[in-house]
Amino acid sequence: METADPTTAVNFSIAVVDQDPRLRTMIAMQLGESAQASSFPSLDVVESRTAPNTPMVVVMGPSLANDAGLADFSRTARTRPALSAVLVAEELSTALLQQAMRCGVSDVIVMPVEHDQLIEAVARAAEQLPTVAAPVAPIVPGREEPEDKRGHVISVFSAKGGAGKSVVAANLAILLARRTDKPVALLDADLQFGDTAVMLKLSPQHTVVDAVNSISRLDVPLMKSLLVRHEASGVLVLPAPTEPAFADQVGAQDMLKIVDLLREFCGFVVVDTPAHFNDVVLSVLEASDDIVLVAGMDIPNIKNVKIALQTLRLLGIPMAKLKLILNRANSKVKLDIGEVEKTLQLKADCLIPSDIVVPRSVNKGVPAVLDEPKSGVARSMEQLADLFAPVRRR
Repeated sequence: METADPTTAVNFSIAVVDQDPRLRTMIAMQLGESAQASSFPSLDVVESRTAPNTPMVVVMGPSLANDAGLADFSRTARTRPALSAVLVAEELSTALLQQAMRCGVSDVIVMPVEHDQLIEAVARAAEQLPTVAAPVAPIVPGREEPEDKRGHVISVFSAKGGAGKSVVAANLAILLARRTDKPVALLDADLQFGDTAVMLKLSPQHTVVDAVNSISRLDVPLMKSLLVRHEASGVLVLPAPTEPAFADQVGAQDMLKIVDLLREFCGFVVVDTPAHFNDVVLSVLEASDDIVLVAGMDIPNIKNVKIALQTLRLLGIPMAKLKLILNRANSKVKLDIGEVEKTLQLKADCLIPSDIVVPRSVNKGVPAVLDEPKSGVARSMEQLADLFAPVRRR
């Protein structure tokens, strides 16, 4: 987040701004990890999360390479004297270049972005920052409303299939439902191969696609009517589409609206995500209050988790949001938990043992915390739930 330009000796932040989360990540990766750029969907979010006197170079993506985007930057720059910008555009025209320069943009570069070109452009923009500036204020995550008025969103993510992500999501949702008076929702965002309905032995009439097809008129009452109740736990479920082809109908903004509506009446919203990054997943992870990162105890799993952590850092997602779960932690696979934590530079928050209880409960369609509440798996899931809704035990 903080870097120093040797020509000015000014500490400054770098903010990458674009509506497309994957494009933001790509630009941040081009800057390199040493730049520690933070990622934001809009200039409004930049303003809400940084102090007005923060020296900053804003790298604006193609979604801001238009009249509205440049007008937003011009408005922001008027109230922030320690701000300069680089614009990344898909195509460069004389009109765009002239308009960008009039708005105070230091440089305009064209996609595809090259590392050296971007670094040089940021350095030139940094030269325009005041040579005497206030210390860089930390960029912190913000919320639109007080925490007690909005449901807590927990996304469960894994970097590789088969890590046990859906098992964790279902069991966690059930335990949280016992610990709050408000409803708890389980949203299956694994749009191609979601298993939530099968794991809970549900026969839903509606899925995420029904919510998206009604997105223009979707409100809380309609949202509630689309949810199916898991009677044994009270968890409200919005399952994934029944066919993988339907996944293409669901966009990132659609999913964010669904999550926001669930937050309005639920105490917790648990989101089961697919084991890969796409626009929907990145947007949901950014909007989450916490991210449960599930890792299996094998080398490919750990390697993928390490790459995922690098991506999340480049997105500007605070590491404090992450809760690392090591699944099958007692497996005799010659992997030491301490070595795994050292490799990932992240301490495990919960260890889930390997147990026949898990496949047995999955096949029965009854989650382990209901089917075998005294098992080691259920006890470890209780510890995970304690991270979000602690209970007093005698």
